[in-house]
Amino acid sequence: MKLHVPIRFKRGEVSFLVHKKAAAMTVVLLIVCAVIAIVSTGLGEMYISPTDVIRGIMGIGAEDHAMVIQKLRLPRIVVSMLVGASLAAAGAILQGIIRNPLASPDMMGITGGASVAAVTFLTYFAGIVSIRWLPVTAMIGAAVVSAILYLLAWKRGVTPIRLILVGIGMSSLMSAATTMMIVFSPSYDPSQAYLWLTGSVYASNWENVFTVLPWTVILIPLAFLLARHVNIGQLGDDIAASTGSAVEVNRLLLLLISVALAGSAVSVAGGIGFIGLIAPHMARKLVGSSFESVLPVSALLGSAIVMLADLAGRTFFLPLDVPVGVFTSAVGAPFFIYLLYTKRNSR
Repeated sequence: MKLHVPIRFKRGEVSFLVHKKAAAMTVVLLIVCAVIAIVSTGLGEMYISPTDVIRGIMGIGAEDHAMVIQKLRLPRIVVSMLVGASLAAAGAILQGIIRNPLASPDMMGITGGASVAAVTFLTYFAGIVSIRWLPVTAMIGAAVVSAILYLLAWKRGVTPIRLILVGIGMSSLMSAATTMMIVFSPSYDPSQAYLWLTGSVYASNWENVFTVLPWTVILIPLAFLLARHVNIGQLGDDIAASTGSAVEVNRLLLLLISVALAGSAVSVAGGIGFIGLIAPHMARKLVGSSFESVLPVSALLGSAIVMLADLAGRTFFLPLDVPVGVFTSAVGAPFFIYLLYTKRNSR
């Protein structure tokens, strides 16, 4: 029985194999995400039944329901989905190209660089430059930090443990820089700064959705098309080069995609932690280590995790609205310590 289904475009010029188990899991997770989104949209201070939620989304329900759904809750749910998918995909790509299960955008300071750039933009350029440039600014910050990180970790090559250790230091440095920017800012609201540092989708609107949407729907499929190069890279650079793969070019392209995904997510939701670490590990447990299977499953798991964390933040402590990052860190930090413990003998 064949485990893979070949898919070809342009008379075989573009082709890849789809694992049947991964395809089935992707469909299941799509349904799970849809259910979470509908249930989450209906829960809050005003309860709306799932049937009325669907009617409200279609614009045929009660007027008060439509207002709550379309103006308040649905943009927040969609932002949660997109941010979760982007951070999880960014983590899966990093872990794939670095060949290190501990890699993730937040642990390596990449989201920290995006946060510094985004806070700088909001503090000094908001109202002067269009908010549409915020994701680009965050991506530039993430790219600069990635370049510095790689240079500092380089010593006749880059070992995984050195990259992680330098990344943890870089993450702390970026966190301090972000805090300093906020403290010395003459206009930034401290409560808004707190939400930004923790990571939150509070008060998300449709402008936030359309800010992050193009990057997510373009970059994740682009990374999927490069999956074969990630798989070949797992065998080592020498073997990958012997197969004709342009190792350094593909690695740089995938790194840029990861940085862009993380930067766009941070630009609308702040530094939500550990999604890029947790989701790829869960995906590998479900569908194995093949990158074309891990990537879509990771993205959907990331969406589900952020939506569930946001639902918990909105409903567990009413009338308080607890940031998403509190819940993801509560789960992610112990998981990271567990990974460090299990990988303590790795070089």
